[in-house]
Amino acid sequence: MNQPSPAIVPQSAVRRLPRWALLLLCLAYILPGFLGRDPWRGADMTALGYMLELAQGHTPWLSPLLGDLPPETDGLLPYWLGAWAIQIGTPWLAPEWAVRIPFVLLLSLTLQATWYAIHDLARSPGAQPVAFAFGGEAEPADYARAMADGGLLALLACLGLAQPSHETTSYLVQLCCTTLVFFGLAAAPHRKVWSFLALMVGLPGLALSGAPTLALIYGLGGSVMCLCDPNNVGASRPRLMAMGMALLALAVTALAWQLDLWRWRVVWPQNGTKEWASLGRLLVWFTWPAWPLALWTLWRWRKQILSRQLHRHLMLPLWFVVISVGATLSTQPADRALLLGLPALAALAAFALPTLRRSVAALIDWFTLLFFSVSAIAIWVIWISTQTGVPAKPAANVAKLARGFEPEFSFVALALALLASAAWCALVWWRAGRHRQPIWKSLVLPAAGATLSWLLLMTLWLPMLNYARSDAPQVRALVSAANQPPCMHILGLDRGQIAALQFHGQLRLLPLSNSIRCHWLILAQETGADDPFAASSVMPKLRHWKLHTIQGRPTDRNDALLLYRYSAP
Repeated sequence: MNQPSPAIVPQSAVRRLPRWALLLLCLAYILPGFLGRDPWRGADMTALGYMLELAQGHTPWLSPLLGDLPPETDGLLPYWLGAWAIQIGTPWLAPEWAVRIPFVLLLSLTLQATWYAIHDLARSPGAQPVAFAFGGEAEPADYARAMADGGLLALLACLGLAQPSHETTSYLVQLCCTTLVFFGLAAAPHRKVWSFLALMVGLPGLALSGAPTLALIYGLGGSVMCLCDPNNVGASRPRLMAMGMALLALAVTALAWQLDLWRWRVVWPQNGTKEWASLGRLLVWFTWPAWPLALWTLWRWRKQILSRQLHRHLMLPLWFVVISVGATLSTQPADRALLLGLPALAALAAFALPTLRRSVAALIDWFTLLFFSVSAIAIWVIWISTQTGVPAKPAANVAKLARGFEPEFSFVALALALLASAAWCALVWWRAGRHRQPIWKSLVLPAAGATLSWLLLMTLWLPMLNYARSDAPQVRALVSAANQPPCMHILGLDRGQIAALQFHGQLRLLPLSNSIRCHWLILAQETGADDPFAASSVMPKLRHWKLHTIQGRPTDRNDALLLYRYSAP
């Protein structure tokens, strides 16, 4: 028995969101973070190190090494994309700029695939709004477009999307491939060719970017949904599609096995209440504001969920969200696993829009207005303080947290920040008017506010963030202390430190055991060592080496590198 839809949507509520406004919003979200910034320490810097080694022919393409260390993640596709971009862009583009081009395209494709996935889910028979007795309900095409607009706004509003989606790492590749698989399954009843192509790219892409288990689960789960869809009962094409999807998933599994990409990564929280509380906080802030709307969707559409029929617009995104949350609870890093569920969570959030009460929509608007306005004002106040010294307290705090930082001024950054702030004020003025009809209105301020905050951080605060999050100040100080030597020995450094020394310091790094004798050695300070000069586990190897200097990071003096000089016996 078909359950009545909780969506009551008149034609006036599916007014078109101007395409130019949506495009500008996406560009304002995508480009900041890829343009102008240095490679940041951690996964971003490490990935660039492997890409440079591949592009320069210093390591095999199927088993890349960085300082004799293999990658921590097993996916090779992200490193290949970056290396190919460097090779194509040389000598016109610097390597750190060239590697970002394919990742800009990946993020753009993620947003586009999310829009089309939600659009096709909204065309499902079970997703349609209630038909009015005398007509006037939303037309299916207009309804689907409005729901897709709302879902894309929900994705842009998610607080956890901003930083990981702008790093040149395997996680952005996994996000894009997951979204392609999501789109392929959502579009299967409507776009046969595009659905097939999306699955053919998304499932192997997931395996090659380090997530073969997810590729297998998504593929087999999608084939089951095709078979269980009540709209496909008795049809031969869905059965063939389900069989093809299952075979594709198995083929991807074989490919991952052949490339030795399978690894056991299940790690349950060990520290009891503390770790579970940390995961709980991550789930709350990382997916805000999509998760409250998704819960509202599950509640208002509960009769459809509990019915015997499979409603694609609910069960498909719910399946992807459940898998993502399960991976978040059982793998590390947890936030990167949760990242993959954001497009599906945004789809669930979109289906809350036709059922929201006016009071709930007003609460979302007021909370969003206050939160992002206060955030923008704080960003502006701290920037003005660092530039002028007024007020004095924020500038003093910046100087204390980032020792040695010298403020920089950019007319371009200031102009972009002013334009974005003016656009926010205009949008708030528009939303304060009597614009109650559009179904996507409740997500305009959250998406625009998140974009505004990200753009202000990546323009006004970019010099501060580069100084605090880049390895460049620490590496340049070390190289200057050694007077730019031709080579250095290294001992006990991690992948990110090796990549930073090679990229920022332009150094040739050799292991201490190498027969070539360099006059300098860089050693990582042992974590928790009481004496920063001590390196007890490696002291037997340091005969004839004399400590020259200790160079900590400007924002964390405990994260130090020790520079030794060779003293001939």
